Amino acid sequence: MTGTPVRAVLLDLEGTLYARGAAVDGAVEAVAALRELGIGLRFLTNTDSKTADRIHAELAEYGLTVAVDELFTPVVAATQLLTAAGARTRAMVSRELSAALPTLADEPPYTHVLIGDCRDTLDYAALDSAFRAVRDGAELLALQTGRYFKRADGDHLDTGAVVAAVEYASGARARVLGKPATDFFELAAKSLELPADACVVVGDDATTDISGGRAAGMRTVQVRTGKYTDQRAEGLTGRADHEIDSVASLPTLLRELVAV
Repeated sequence: MTGTPVRAVLLDLEGTLYARGAAVDGAVEAVAALRELGIGLRFLTNTDSKTADRIHAELAEYGLTVAVDELFTPVVAATQLLTAAGARTRAMVSRELSAALPTLADEPPYTHVLIGDCRDTLDYAALDSAFRAVRDGAELLALQTGRYFKRADGDHLDTGAVVAAVEYASGARARVLGKPATDFFELAAKSLELPADACVVVGDDATTDISGGRAAGMRTVQVRTGKYTDQRAEGLTGRADHEIDSVASLPTLLRELVAV
């Protein structure tokens, strides 16, 4: 583990700061305590059905004080990439994002296929159109590739399953824009004008938060909330630099790391 003092924390949202429709106990106080430490904060999420403005409003409802420019989402990354490429995009995303994303095209030829949370728009025709566009040469982009997500009413199929269907049928591999893509974590560090080894990633998901943070050269902290219990049963946990019961314990740990 690097000996560089921690200068910023990259915090996961769902499963770490809130879960099943409510803030995790002690999360509001933990964020306030981290700000008092004077370290940089970024809030990283793979939420791919909502705009950053709506995520910001929902965090406020949980009592979490987060600025819009502190949020990093795969939707932000996609907007930057597609605009710069002058793309013609076939998108499988939510209706909310369809109204906000640039470069969407109604008919071929397409240069890119973008897949995100499409539970309110998914049907066979959309899958088939995406498959044919990729077979015709469009680059396949995934906002994220999570297997499932948790809500108050239980677990639900996530974007990764839809991405896997198009990958399997087309033979292509998707470029992932959200966690665990290294670029995503590096972009967050760059926004703070810090090197990767001065940042610590905190999250509940070993396959995105922890693996992505480690690949980017950052220290990692696994919280035992959210997906932790499921992933521990699957043997996926145990790779983080530190484990804590919840984000409520994070300020105590960070006081030690900041002083290193």
